[in-house]
Amino acid sequence: MASTISIRHFVLGLLARQPMAGYDIKRFLRNLSWLIDSPSFGTLYPTLHGLLEDGLATVERVSSQDRPTRKIYTITEAGRGVLRKWMNQPTVSQRSLKTFLMRLALASHLSHSDLRAYLEQRRAQVAAHKLDLEQAVTSMDKGTDLGERLTIDYGLVLAVAELNWLDCTLARLSQTPRPTETVTQSSSATLTL
Repeated sequence: MASTISIRHFVLGLLARQPMAGYDIKRFLRNLSWLIDSPSFGTLYPTLHGLLEDGLATVERVSSQDRPTRKIYTITEAGRGVLRKWMNQPTVSQRSLKTFLMRLALASHLSHSDLRAYLEQRRAQVAAHKLDLEQAVTSMDKGTDLGERLTIDYGLVLAVAELNWLDCTLARLSQTPRPTETVTQSSSATLTL
């Protein structure tokens, strides 16, 4: 599971987009569960409570006739400052993919130049990781465990694919001062920048 601190900051980023109820946050995280671990309600609500205690969010009870009362959480200015600080920190290598993806999902909070710098930082990390894996391949001998070989091979394939995506994305961002154009990838996926 992603670290509590990352979930805390990711929730702040979601609240920066718009005020949300805990259930809405959980549903959003569930939709991204294939990329990042989705926290349980037992983790999410203490996170929201902690944001309230630290003055990073506020809550308002909203009632309606046909629904139970909902608690709507809103980010504060202090919360926005904490979010900006987190978005600009380098990622920790052991959690870098999940943290990278969480921040990427919140890219609308970054300026165009900050987004480029963030992607360039990630590219440097992935390139270094790829080099480490390539060196591991050259040091393997016939006695190397099959699982280890497969794991290194898998890691190399992922690193090459991510570097390709990063290079393509950075090239598109270089051509477009404001990321608004839609680009169709060779894999038939459409990416809006």
